[in-house]
Amino acid sequence: MYHEIKTIVFDLGGVLIDWNPEYLYSKIFEDKNEMYYFLSEICTMDWNEQQDAGRRWSVATELLIEQYPDYATQISAYYYRWEEMLGGAIQKSVDLLEYLHLEGRYPLYALTNWSSETFPIAQERYNFLNYFKGILVSGQEGLKKPDPKIYQLLCHRYKINPLTTLFIDDNERNIKAAQAIGFHTVHFTDAEILEEVLMDLEIIPEMG
Repeated sequence: MYHEIKTIVFDLGGVLIDWNPEYLYSKIFEDKNEMYYFLSEICTMDWNEQQDAGRRWSVATELLIEQYPDYATQISAYYYRWEEMLGGAIQKSVDLLEYLHLEGRYPLYALTNWSSETFPIAQERYNFLNYFKGILVSGQEGLKKPDPKIYQLLCHRYKINPLTTLFIDDNERNIKAAQAIGFHTVHFTDAEILEEVLMDLEIIPEMG
């Protein structure tokens, strides 16, 4: 099934970069239950994903503050203190990426759901993003995974054939959408399992 792999596409958040709003909001809320309420009912993942799809943070923040004025300060922090949600690189995954980059057999690309306004922070912080020949950022395109159009755009822009491409993502819905386009896929759960899969596919050698 995987013997024709010629290109590898990585997701970023949750695969190479550790991002979690709790890193910030555990400093803002003394009560964990209130923090969980805030992140599940106010600044939700669905709300955040609209910024990944291109909505401006100023618009998103204003809309939410109108609904929840008592949480205005906490809502504003989601953007203005966004960098504090970054927990660092997922080093084992980055090591695998670096090996693939240095070995040079496979062109490397990234497809990420990320706001165009916050992605420059990641670009400045993580040098390994330079390993990619191209990065498609959802917020810059007005499309986000799992919309099939963003996978098609990736293929068109970088002349990628999904039938000979391995796509790595930690979100199952994104994996299913990629499979529907024809990509080979790895549903990322941890770097050790990814390493085993890459060895099984003979993309990397046995690491000992």
